[in-house]
Amino acid sequence: MHLTLSSPVQSLADIHRIEATPLAEAVPWTSTYNLIRASAQAHADRPALTFLHTGQPGGASTTWTYRSLLQGIHQTANLLHQLGVGPEDAVGVLLPGGLAYHLALWGSEAAGIVQPLNPLLSDEKLLSLLRASQAKVLIAHGIEDDSQLRAKALRLQTQLPSLKTVLLVNPGGGPPQEADALPAGAQDFHALRATQVTDHLINQRVFQPEDIAAYFHTGGTTGAPKLARHSHGAQVFTAWANASMQGFRASDVTINGYPLFHVAGVLPGALCSLAVGMHVIIPTEAMFRNRDVVQNYWRLVAHHRCTLMSGVPTVLAALAGVPLEGADISTLRAVRTGAAPLPPELAQRFEQAFGLHINESLGMTETVGLSTVAPPGLNAPAGCVGWPLPHARVRIVALSSDDQATSHTLPASEKGMVLYQGPNLFSGYLDAAETARSFTPDGWLITGDVGFIDTQGRLHLSGRAKDLIIRGGHNIDPKVIEDALGAHPAVALCAAVGAPDAYAGEVPVAFATLKPGSQVTEAELLAFTAERVDEGPAKPKSITVLSAMPVTNVGKIYKPELRTLATAAVVQRLIQNAMAPLQLAPAQWPQVQAAGDAPVAVDARDTPLAAWNTLKPLLDALPVKLVLHAP
Repeated sequence: MHLTLSSPVQSLADIHRIEATPLAEAVPWTSTYNLIRASAQAHADRPALTFLHTGQPGGASTTWTYRSLLQGIHQTANLLHQLGVGPEDAVGVLLPGGLAYHLALWGSEAAGIVQPLNPLLSDEKLLSLLRASQAKVLIAHGIEDDSQLRAKALRLQTQLPSLKTVLLVNPGGGPPQEADALPAGAQDFHALRATQVTDHLINQRVFQPEDIAAYFHTGGTTGAPKLARHSHGAQVFTAWANASMQGFRASDVTINGYPLFHVAGVLPGALCSLAVGMHVIIPTEAMFRNRDVVQNYWRLVAHHRCTLMSGVPTVLAALAGVPLEGADISTLRAVRTGAAPLPPELAQRFEQAFGLHINESLGMTETVGLSTVAPPGLNAPAGCVGWPLPHARVRIVALSSDDQATSHTLPASEKGMVLYQGPNLFSGYLDAAETARSFTPDGWLITGDVGFIDTQGRLHLSGRAKDLIIRGGHNIDPKVIEDALGAHPAVALCAAVGAPDAYAGEVPVAFATLKPGSQVTEAELLAFTAERVDEGPAKPKSITVLSAMPVTNVGKIYKPELRTLATAAVVQRLIQNAMAPLQLAPAQWPQVQAAGDAPVAVDARDTPLAAWNTLKPLLDALPVKLVLHAP
């Protein structure tokens, strides 16, 4: 049996109709391997994956059918089995985007447990993750290039006695560089898998839905990553529920530009597509980080006749600035976003420019990639992330005085903490203490999001209880910045918050007070902090020295006021950049007013209308509420 679907959900009644079929009957596959195998048997000669070697439409590409994909998964799983990988053993993956990543993902899950790794992480953090999982094998990039992943993988091998084998992947299919001089334990992935049988799993594994399929690290691109365990059953459920909610078809074509170490790229982006027989386009190794892919996106959509598109808001913001230039995108029927808040201005701009309404979803690593979906055809406002998946539930509870979830359930339209229960809840972290902190006593996942449920049963998000900074869909733990800045001998107090950014959603900035008698410039603090923050996305864009830190009446740093200051600084820079070329007298410039945690106000009543018309679109693009007094 393979996955076949009807129309997308359009009401709560549609979800109840889906739920009328018992879950075990609707979702009979016990593993991701069984799900992909069923799809490959139904769609053997259809294209499954096409890898674009360049970002140019009509450029060189390589396509695998569902038959060839399944054969490669068999080979990979059989190779890992031969290397001693069993159902409870982890296989790390340190690769750029590409076809081989799909062999590593699904072949590793068929043999053991896959552990996708963010290549932007430092050696130290990768070591801690691989030590925690006790990975036996690492599948890694085998070519020395700007990514430096090959060198990183070989360094990791020397420091991890448990890591018996590093399988190096040449994306071109040939041997890895300097194959005859590789250290012991480093071998050629493609050469070894070519020796394996292609038509079955030699381990003859009998899967159970509760078997662990993957370890995904969470905690953001920075901070202390935690390993979240995903079961086969949870991953299969996410794929089925996502496809059921959105009415996906075997005839659909989509570009998956999400990184494949990220839960969004692996599950809603890849497994769901493969489950229904869809054709997935992989836009070069760099995915959406490739400028050519972004600049040619609409022409790529036209060339491949894509029907679905998806991207985080920062990607959609970049695409909103790319003109169609005659590209025929009439085949597109749905646009999806998630991972970060969608600015209403961006949603409006997208609809006006391309006639495409953006629908939002909510998901997190702990809900195996998805928890609510606003299906295609649902004309919902920005911030509405739709209905819970079939057989899943969302509950809103009141917050305590320190922003913790209480047991008091709130009625419709009242804002509170979002809790989640469903068949795709993760199986906990490797650290049991972390797991306990993530759930209420009665078993609901504490998402950390603040929102409300409307009278139609749809979830709307209004903020985050946590202080995470979300930059382009990546979570940044402010403590990483605060620990680095706080180590400076002149710093007394410090805090990091997100400043609004039209492209990234938020960028990290920091504030500090100095110890009595200390002197240090903001530039020196910025350089000091940048040296001690491992990952580029988390390096603060600015550090502001304050005479006093805003605090609550119990002495805690009051971050809402810092966010106001950060927003005011961003607005002031936009005014400076817009007004300076116009040579207006300073008295005619818009004035910024910021106090406490109230929205920043911009008073432009003395500003010429033409100057205001230059500035206002820049202010509208910021993903934050402003109070504007127009001329």
